[in-house]
Amino acid sequence: MPAPGGLALIQDLVNTLDIETGADQLDTEAGRARLGLAAAEVEAARELRESLRAVCLAHAGHAPHQEVRPLGELLAAAPLLVRVSAADGSATLGPADPRPLASRVAAAVAESLAAGTWARLKACEAVTCRWAYYDRSPGGRGRWCDMGVCGARAKMRAYRARRAAPR
Repeated sequence: MPAPGGLALIQDLVNTLDIETGADQLDTEAGRARLGLAAAEVEAARELRESLRAVCLAHAGHAPHQEVRPLGELLAAAPLLVRVSAADGSATLGPADPRPLASRVAAAVAESLAAGTWARLKACEAVTCRWAYYDRSPGGRGRWCDMGVCGARAKMRAYRARRAAPR
């Protein structure tokens, strides 16, 4: 199930890489088109993706998967703009230039901070997965992207380890 609001963009970006198979949707024209990326923007998108994954892992209480450039540094060059409607005085926050992916991500982060949903975007604990998911659990303590797949595998490994342990 997709994350709410602008977090869906972040979730989509993080999930462009299937860690288990190594398939990267950013290598395909269709994958780049889905995110509005030109081929020349792929390396920057990959760097942004892995910084986002590290933050999602931190949200779930997991150690970083690799050394990455801090997300704040990557988003610092993505100015946001407050737009105020003259008709009704409503205000919205969005990217000053909606073309760069980092600008759209910065706007999504700001929107999710205001909505209180930012910390619920997490990355799966399974080292062969690391898929981004939106934690809808009541206590916000989800650990896996899918309890039926990654969660079941982890629980089965723990069960087998307990059974194999000398008594």
